[in-house]
Amino acid sequence: MRIRLHHPPAVSRSALRQLLLFLLKRTCRLNPSRSWEEISVSLFNRTAIRRINRQVFGPLADTDVITLAYRPMPGATDWIGEVFVNVDLAFERGPRYGGPARELALYLAHGCDHLADASDATPAERRRMRVRELRWLRQANKAGLIQPLLRSNSQCIQ
Repeated sequence: MRIRLHHPPAVSRSALRQLLLFLLKRTCRLNPSRSWEEISVSLFNRTAIRRINRQVFGPLADTDVITLAYRPMPGATDWIGEVFVNVDLAFERGPRYGGPARELALYLAHGCDHLADASDATPAERRRMRVRELRWLRQANKAGLIQPLLRSNSQCIQ
């Protein structure tokens, strides 16, 4: 599986890659019927996320993450996935929820959960996803994968 990263300088590329590998391993266990050719993860500001959200879903409110999974082409077996993360929102909400790095990690976990075809369309599905994502975050934190996400002195992302 190829992983493509598009991220602002305030985010450590190596830490982001390590956390994604950790989360994607869990994603693959959750839905082993999906094998991945490529996953693209893009960290964007609020304006860019709004544009993507409008193009994909129509006029909706701000969102933390958008995940798209593309079925294999005829004759192929591997899926392609895209995860778009609202980094501005992680910095805005982060201080209330354990810091921006933890909030960013939660958005990444949520996006990876959607790659496994998890749905949050109902309250029960949302609860199941959140329980799983928080478990993944506890494991990632214990492995030291969350705090290194942001470079020192990162206040905001432009």
